[in-house]
Amino acid sequence: MTQSAIAGFTSGTWQIDPTHSSIGFSVRHLVTKFRGSFTDFSATLTTGDDVLDSTVSADIKAASISTGNPDRDVHMHAPDFFDVENHPELTFRSTAVRYDGDDLVVTGDLTLRGVTKSVDFQVEVGGITTSPYGQTVLGIEADTTIKREEFGLEWNSALETGGVLLGSDVKIHIEAEFVLDQQ
Repeated sequence: MTQSAIAGFTSGTWQIDPTHSSIGFSVRHLVTKFRGSFTDFSATLTTGDDVLDSTVSADIKAASISTGNPDRDVHMHAPDFFDVENHPELTFRSTAVRYDGDDLVVTGDLTLRGVTKSVDFQVEVGGITTSPYGQTVLGIEADTTIKREEFGLEWNSALETGGVLLGSDVKIHIEAEFVLDQQ
């Protein structure tokens, strides 16, 4: 996907619209996948004249984790997992944008539990349009997979039948609408 393929692409500063965006994850639990999301986040996308000159920064409140189970959410706040008292935010700061064939890749520093690692997000641009309110809106999907132990999320439980309760790979999926700042 080249810049010219993104109809309406324009340089500027874009803010995520949290009411029309989601940050979710999934991880293996026994024989299926366990899913969750974060509900309190902000992000700013700055685009240049070329899509490769773009940067993104995001901040996520760790305590906003939602798994659909209040008891599990409390456990996710604890030191076994996100340790929200000592690490209240997860952050992402992009360091590079590039093409890998036709795929757009955003590389950046993800910080979780005070540990920072470089990760690559595969990004798909859904398009740019004007909302019924006259705002310029950009839609993206972004995906990556991290090893949770690399970020200090080491809690697990051995199974009597062998193996462990939780998988290592955590898939992160973002659906985001960004609104161009009107200057």
